[in-house]
Amino acid sequence: MSRSLFLVLTILSLIWGGSFYFMKILLHDFGAATIAFLRSALGLVTIILIMVCLKKPIGFKQIAWGPMIIMALVNTAIPWSLIAFSETRLTSTMASVLNAATPIWTLAVGILFFKFASNRMHWIGMLIAFCGIIVLLDVNPVSLVSVDVIGFLCMLAATCCYAFGGQLSKRLPGNLSMYQITFGTLLTSMIGAGGVSLATESLPISAFSSGGTVAALLGLGVFGSGVAYILFYYLVQKGGPEIASLVTYLVPITAFIWGYSLLGEQITWNLLVGMLFIVGGVFLTGRKVKPKTKMTVEV
Repeated sequence: MSRSLFLVLTILSLIWGGSFYFMKILLHDFGAATIAFLRSALGLVTIILIMVCLKKPIGFKQIAWGPMIIMALVNTAIPWSLIAFSETRLTSTMASVLNAATPIWTLAVGILFFKFASNRMHWIGMLIAFCGIIVLLDVNPVSLVSVDVIGFLCMLAATCCYAFGGQLSKRLPGNLSMYQITFGTLLTSMIGAGGVSLATESLPISAFSSGGTVAALLGLGVFGSGVAYILFYYLVQKGGPEIASLVTYLVPITAFIWGYSLLGEQITWNLLVGMLFIVGGVFLTGRKVKPKTKMTVEV
């Protein structure tokens, strides 16, 4: 791996790992849907500025808005709101570890609903990751589980949304650029989450006077939802999907660093073991099985 790819991979993992920290900070002032709305809005502004600077066409009429709206709501607006809500009940590090299981649910959804061909390694990986989720629950004879069940289930629901959204994104028209897909996704998410926020939550204007709140908004919206998309697609284009997928393993680690150093969150044994099981399961499901070759004898 070149130095430039390593640097981009590190920056991206820090940004996405920090997103869980930024949401935790913003929950002091905003509701879950409002955070999803602000995140989408700032990300949208960022991607528009990037497209203008790079002279990339938006092609508003070119976008198939029906499939785009469904995909964006399932893949962005709903899970972003669920993650923010889950962090009202879970630590940011716990949320990040559960989020790392997204590839597992994506595989499961593909097998169950989209006729994805599975192999033995896929099932072994999913089983190991499932064991990691059980470990995170910290089952015990006294309180049964040691984590907030509602927050835990909301975080799992968010990863399932990502799984379905990932499959739906593959069914978008192939003539759209990554910039157009990002634009359509963030625009739809902003409108969808904004509608829920307007109907159910308040938007305290006074919160924007806080430097910490503004910094968290910039970190989550501008960097986490705008710049991060570009960095990720850069990794895909320059290093390939295998290099880009490495961010899955690094995000929980950087989230641990953010949560431990800035929020004082404890790193417990079940959190570490659960992360190892989930990341290990994700690694196994991502491995390519080599086809068996017949032995031949030259005469």
